[in-house]
Amino acid sequence: MTYLKGTLELMSPSRNHEDYEKSIARLLEAYAEERDLDLRGFGAMTFRRKAKKRGLEPDECYSLGRMGKRPDIAIEVVVSSSLVDKLAVYQGLGVPEVWWWEDGKLTVQRLTDHGYESRPGSEVLPGLDLDHLAGFVVLDANQTQQVKAYRRSLRAQGA
Repeated sequence: MTYLKGTLELMSPSRNHEDYEKSIARLLEAYAEERDLDLRGFGAMTFRRKAKKRGLEPDECYSLGRMGKRPDIAIEVVVSSSLVDKLAVYQGLGVPEVWWWEDGKLTVQRLTDHGYESRPGSEVLPGLDLDHLAGFVVLDANQTQQVKAYRRSLRAQGA
C-alpha cells in the first residue's frame, strides 16, 4: 500500500518479488550478525503522516539501534512499475536511506536537503559492500545456502 496526496496504490507482491525481498533481508541480517550490529528489522510496518498526506509499507525496513518515528533504512524491491512516486512518500516521512533492488542491483538513495540523491553505499551501514551482498541474491536459489555462502565470504574478508 502506498498513498500520496489522494492517490492510493495497492499492489499484491509476486512470488519473485517476495523471493528477492526475503533474500535481501536474510543477507542483510546475516551481515549485521557477523558485524555484531544492533540492526532491528520491522518488515513491512505501515508508516504515515496525515499532515503530509502520505503513507506506505516498505518491503523491509530497519533501524540501527532503537527506532524513533521512522526507520533508518527502507528497502524497495522493484519488479514492476509503480504509479505513485515512492521517493516523494519517503521524503515526506523523513526516511534517511531508501535502498532499491532493481535489475539485480542494490542502489542507495540518501535523503539530503535537496531530496534524495544516489550514493555509492550506505551511510547507515558504511562498511557494507552492497555489490557483494547483491551477488548472493539469486532468484529461486536455496536461501539458506546463499546466506551461508555470504557469511563464509564475509569471514574470509575479515568481517
